[in-house]
Amino acid sequence: MTTLWLTRVMPDLRNRQARADLASAVNLHHRVMKLYPDGIGDQARKQLGVLFRSEDGPRGPQLLIQSRVRPDLGKLPTNYGTAETKPLTPLLEALRPGLFVRYRIAANAIRKPGKTTRALYHLNSVIPLTGTAAEEWWIRQAENGGLKIHSVHSTPLDTARGTSTRGRQPDARTRQTVVHARTRFEGTALIQDADLLRQRLADGIGKGKAYGCGLLTLAPTQHLS
Repeated sequence: MTTLWLTRVMPDLRNRQARADLASAVNLHHRVMKLYPDGIGDQARKQLGVLFRSEDGPRGPQLLIQSRVRPDLGKLPTNYGTAETKPLTPLLEALRPGLFVRYRIAANAIRKPGKTTRALYHLNSVIPLTGTAAEEWWIRQAENGGLKIHSVHSTPLDTARGTSTRGRQPDARTRQTVVHARTRFEGTALIQDADLLRQRLADGIGKGKAYGCGLLTLAPTQHLS
């Protein structure tokens, strides 16, 4: 079974770097990736299994990070905030068909219409989904990941935004605006395929994984409500 680590960072809003990171999905991506070894390659996030989600908690903003490699929290800037890491092994081992769980995910629910449809209706290549359409998208994703959704509540979130610089040479770099619509889905579900669910937990769900989308968190519960 793949080992996964879950890290919770509570940024201190008095820290300028923490505030700047929370204001930009690109900044958060870079901050998170600095906690892991260098030299992994062009697809370091995917190889390390890094997923993250920023959200408001009871004590203020928090950053949840999941990965296959334990992060080095000593690489956070001085006075950045508090952080702790724990293995997800007990949770992963407890997953079984028939178990009720509560779930939460911030996902990039989108539709990509075909070329003919785009031309006919003058549509963009990517259409963010909202309301019932977004919830239907999530239910399909969940069922493809071993979950049978019992209840779902969706909340539109602020769009993940930032400016990314691409290219290796300074004179050849281009600036690209990152924009990923986000919706939070939460509710209860029944596990149907535990092995498939473990794989989806490790891989993340949907697009925009590098910028705060796709991290699914679960907690066992006694009842579906």
